[in-house]
Amino acid sequence: MQNAQGGALAPPLAVEPFYLPAGDEVELFEQCHHNKLAVMLKGPTGCGKTRFVEHMAWKLGRPLVTISCHDDLTASDLIGRYLIRHDRTIWQDGPLTAAVRAGALCYLDEVVEARQDTVVVLHSLTDYRRTLSIDKTGEMLEAAPGFQLVVSYNPGYQRMLKDLKPSTRQRFVTLDFEFPPPDREAEIVVRESGIEPSQARALVELAHKLRGLQDRGLAEVPSTRLLVATAQLIGRGIPVRRACRVALIAPLSDDAALVGAMTDLVELTFP
Repeated sequence: MQNAQGGALAPPLAVEPFYLPAGDEVELFEQCHHNKLAVMLKGPTGCGKTRFVEHMAWKLGRPLVTISCHDDLTASDLIGRYLIRHDRTIWQDGPLTAAVRAGALCYLDEVVEARQDTVVVLHSLTDYRRTLSIDKTGEMLEAAPGFQLVVSYNPGYQRMLKDLKPSTRQRFVTLDFEFPPPDREAEIVVRESGIEPSQARALVELAHKLRGLQDRGLAEVPSTRLLVATAQLIGRGIPVRRACRVALIAPLSDDAALVGAMTDLVELTFP
């Protein structure tokens, strides 16, 4: 039997990921990192949570491990497992263990999607212990300097389906994220797509109108991420209405009435 770590982590990002702060979230995150505090990012889909973590990993000079959570994610998927290789058995670190060893930022995206028995393994990393118990190897792993646990979730649609236990929530400093104010959102769209500022402002205006349809049954409102995708198509020469149809409206709903209402708003915004 052989004990082996997983593959080498990617080095810290060399190029700064663009992120436009909305408030004091950068300073707060830096202080949490300095004080070894776990952080929860709470906000709607596509509002910039993942880009913020990428930006902070770059700013702090730390490697970043990102884990997309889902219903089938097990504790072994996070921690690691034994693998059979030819004539021997070796231990393979999971992404959480690799991050703990390397002192990386470990980002669990949409953590509430993971099973509760999986989330529990994070607890000892979120308090003064900063340890990870690897039961299968008998190892008690202390987090290397620089390690920080970051999780995110969208309370908008998840509150009705599942939520984090209070015993888990209270282990994190929580930063609330919302969609940027219109002027900042337009600036982000211009920066990420290269379209004209007037077009970006019109797209943001359209997004605000579409977000008003949430009370009419729209499960998810258009995110800044969708606006950027739409703008990128426009920047490559796709007609504005067509770009809005395929990148902004179609991903949001299959309901004919809602699609019709959104299409009307597109035509009013871009006559």
